[in-house]
Amino acid sequence: MKTGHQQLDGKGNLKHFLTIEGLSRGLLVEILDRAEGFLGVTQQAVKKVPLCRGKVIANLFFETSTRTRTTFELAAKRLSADVLNLNISTSATAKGETLLDTLRNLEAMQVDMFVVRHASSGAAHFIAAHAAPHVSVINAGDGRYSHPTQGMLDMFTIRRHKGGFADLRVAIVGDILHSRVARSQILALNTLGAAEVRVIGPRTLIPAFAEEALGVRVFHDLLEGIRDVDVVIMLRLQRERMTNALLPSEHEYFQLYGLTEERLGVAHPEAIVMHPGPINRGVEIESQVADGPRSVILEQVTNGIAIRMAVMSMCIGTQNIALQADGKTDGEANG
Repeated sequence: MKTGHQQLDGKGNLKHFLTIEGLSRGLLVEILDRAEGFLGVTQQAVKKVPLCRGKVIANLFFETSTRTRTTFELAAKRLSADVLNLNISTSATAKGETLLDTLRNLEAMQVDMFVVRHASSGAAHFIAAHAAPHVSVINAGDGRYSHPTQGMLDMFTIRRHKGGFADLRVAIVGDILHSRVARSQILALNTLGAAEVRVIGPRTLIPAFAEEALGVRVFHDLLEGIRDVDVVIMLRLQRERMTNALLPSEHEYFQLYGLTEERLGVAHPEAIVMHPGPINRGVEIESQVADGPRSVILEQVTNGIAIRMAVMSMCIGTQNIALQADGKTDGEANG
């Protein structure tokens, strides 16, 4: 799979965004800083900047999604790109055409970027390896492997609330084994220099040798794991990826690992609660916490647009164009 420098072009700029693995701290900070500039776009009368005007971005979602696909579409449109949403269930691939033939046909339509979500790990890497030289590929989630933009929007949310990462203790709770989001979060937190990353869950949902392989501390007791942490990230149970009966019941899981107001009390008094969604209330988190004052879950969704704008604009070759070069939005520039 492509990692690190293989995602960069000859000048060291981001060409594809397939995984956080192998990317430098400086590049991750550049993504976060660039996203800061895009947050203000949503407050403008014309919610657009002209950075990707004339570019064509195709959303290839082979796996169902609401939040991710919608925020990618909004991000592309706010960059003034033309957006093509492929309905995979009725596309030529569903009629027997190979994935590569579908890609070649889209490239013939002068598509500049593919945003790919797929149930198979490595699918985005495969597409990037076979795409035309002018095409960039962004991984919107592949199997259990990676969900890099989700990982970065979570880092963006954490930084906006906590200022930095050096002194942070972060706990990720739930189905670590099947979660591409958890993998991306852990890679990003370690690269950005978080003081401690903890993963919490039943033994059946924690990867073997997680401490050595992922650079985390493993806990099987929720209260012990979230004690004094600054950030609590809850994950849903990914039943669609479980091949065996790894849990007795959702009710028992909530009794042991569900985040309640009472249990949150052992975390740092200013700890924030996050969740990449979709939320299963009463399974991994109770409504009082999800909707409570320490929850930043909806902020994560808003921040996802800014992060995806940042990554898209960097990958598609607008690194040298300042966001506010003229202090004008797309509409004002045309006025």
